[in-house]
Amino acid sequence: MNVGFIGLGIMGAPMAGHLIDAGHTLFVYDVVKVPEALTAKGATACASSAEVAKNADIIITMVPDTPHVEEALFGKGGVAEGLSAGKIVVDMSSISPVATKGFAQKINALGCDYLDAPVSGGEVGAKAASLTIMVGGPDGAFDTVKPLFEKMGKNITLVGGNGDGQTTKVANQIIVALTIEAVGEALLFASKAGANPAKVREALMGGFASSKILEIHGDRMVKRTFDPGFRIELHQKDLNLALQSAKALGVSLPNTATCQELFNACAAHGGSKWDHSAMVKALELMANHTVAPDA
Repeated sequence: MNVGFIGLGIMGAPMAGHLIDAGHTLFVYDVVKVPEALTAKGATACASSAEVAKNADIIITMVPDTPHVEEALFGKGGVAEGLSAGKIVVDMSSISPVATKGFAQKINALGCDYLDAPVSGGEVGAKAASLTIMVGGPDGAFDTVKPLFEKMGKNITLVGGNGDGQTTKVANQIIVALTIEAVGEALLFASKAGANPAKVREALMGGFASSKILEIHGDRMVKRTFDPGFRIELHQKDLNLALQSAKALGVSLPNTATCQELFNACAAHGGSKWDHSAMVKALELMANHTVAPDA
């Protein structure tokens, strides 16, 4: 397929690389710079998102937040300027479900299909092509794009209509944040009580408390490796979407709000770009104790 890819950061670059490796022709654009590793593989660097859309049949966006998607799609030189009927726009960013429905309607009005397909798995999953991909949109477009999804991820689910993929991602980020908080509390408690947190984590990995968060982020907490990964500022953005949506729906998410405040505390201490597992640092400040000594 002729595929367009817009947004080539720590997630987008490896995802685009997998598509090239699978034999697809890629037209790429980034507001900063197209990585040389992609052009060396044969990707064509374009001067704008519109140029990408003119050359590609399926156009993927992978950018940080709702305003960035809106700009990439509908700003000057955006995707909409390069579309012709029959193309498919796929947004793999994590953004507002409400805004997503509006974006889909505008793209549909141009005679094109729209899929929202946010991902979970972080940089590790992007590099390993093991991302979980949650999709909202029409069945036909999903069937067309699924072979591309399969080159980037393992667990691929069409959840429902436009916006449902983004809703699923918000739900995912609620679970991830609350589980990071739980793991942080547990390891902090164990360490303060005098137990070896590394051994506690090892023991818990064999029981009902086992999880990917305990496995990966628990290890980060013990080893003090807080380089992202997935930045706290991005998880703050996702929880903001959750809390805004919950307010509109009349739903209370008290523990989500608590996790957001812990992220806010980390950011206040210069940690916006720490990995989100560093939420534990906010708990450590309150306890005046660290899970393990900083390296």
